[in-house]
Amino acid sequence: MKFIIEPGGTMSGTLRVPGDKSMSHRAIMLGALATGTTRATGFLSGDDALATVAAFRDLGVSITGPDDGVVSIEGVGLHGLSAPANNLDMGNSGTSIRLLSGILAGQPFSSVLSGDVSLQQRPMGRIITPLSLMGAMITAADSGRPPLEIAGGQKLRGIHYDLPMASAQVKSCVLLAGLFAEGRTSVTEPAPTRDHTERMLRGFGYSVHTENGVISLEGGGSLRATRLDIPADISSAAFFIVGAVITAGADITLEHVGMNPTRVGVINILRLMGADIEVFNEQEVGGEPVADLRVRHSALRGIEIPVEEVPLAIDEFPVLLIAAACAEGVTTLSGAEELRVKESDRIASMAEGLTILGIRNEVREDGIVVHGGELGGGSVRTFHDHRIAMSFAIAGLRAKEPIEILDCDHVATSFPNFAALAQEAGLGLRIES
Repeated sequence: MKFIIEPGGTMSGTLRVPGDKSMSHRAIMLGALATGTTRATGFLSGDDALATVAAFRDLGVSITGPDDGVVSIEGVGLHGLSAPANNLDMGNSGTSIRLLSGILAGQPFSSVLSGDVSLQQRPMGRIITPLSLMGAMITAADSGRPPLEIAGGQKLRGIHYDLPMASAQVKSCVLLAGLFAEGRTSVTEPAPTRDHTERMLRGFGYSVHTENGVISLEGGGSLRATRLDIPADISSAAFFIVGAVITAGADITLEHVGMNPTRVGVINILRLMGADIEVFNEQEVGGEPVADLRVRHSALRGIEIPVEEVPLAIDEFPVLLIAAACAEGVTTLSGAEELRVKESDRIASMAEGLTILGIRNEVREDGIVVHGGELGGGSVRTFHDHRIAMSFAIAGLRAKEPIEILDCDHVATSFPNFAALAQEAGLGLRIES
């Protein structure tokens, strides 16, 4: 499947993007490990989250839905999972394989986690190292890549682990393994990352302590079922936020967006660039802040992106680089090595596409320099990365010629109705096989 974007589109109206992907994963995982029935609304029915649903069904958990964003999980408790009959297929989901590895490291049975061609290229050494220190036995393919074979019956012990780089997935993997470990497990972050795991554990009644950048918990506790209202995903909203900011006459309202302070880097960065983003109807739902956003066209200027904002916007940088391409002057991104090991090497993927569209850029080991300019047309590759595909679709709002975006099937992993919502908002998008 490919997208064809015609010039001259706009962004207007009131929209609600799908539920938060990170929280949808965690709702299934913690709901499965809790005692009782957990009900979640706003669940994202994208391929990544559905891979987590399928995995826990294979582990013996009864899950109803998702049906119109509603899912019910019959928890089996921390020690109630069953050995899967076959390998667990994580599809394209890095979150699924990394977080589930922490849970499976503490089980009495062995398991194998695999995924699609893209996932099998992603490095897993960053989770294998701390899990091994805890006593897990994990065998990976060449260069620490999936499939992962996790031996059952290993006694885990709590450790303190200093994360070598800011990563919510690694942090969460270690903390989830800590549920099954003897003693205290703690993690130090070099910079704050999304804290949905910590917040949701507390929502399920599990004590998590956070102080001076150290997150810790004691093993051997229990989780109690709860009700969850999952807000709209700010990572999905980011495409429409940037689209409105870069398009003359645009004015769009996005409803019930998750505003977790560890996730709002995209708004902070765009405001530094001069974006007009109004936040209103602020409230707290299930321990997570949410709000409505009104976004209008703004004249952007290039900036040096503050390094402290990088972990808070790590998933939004592909579309932020489209904003940089439309800004006056130069935008510099540094300290973003994490982008090299996402669904694709997002620095290299975006650099190639921007160059094809006529935007000058220089790739660095930990980031990229983008010179604002005039977007042309052309055919760009996505490298099977959903965020690359959607970002270049948004670039079409400022392009002088049509943009052809190849291999867009993976958009369904995080935002299955992206094309329909984008068309509703005014983007000139059509789909071709």
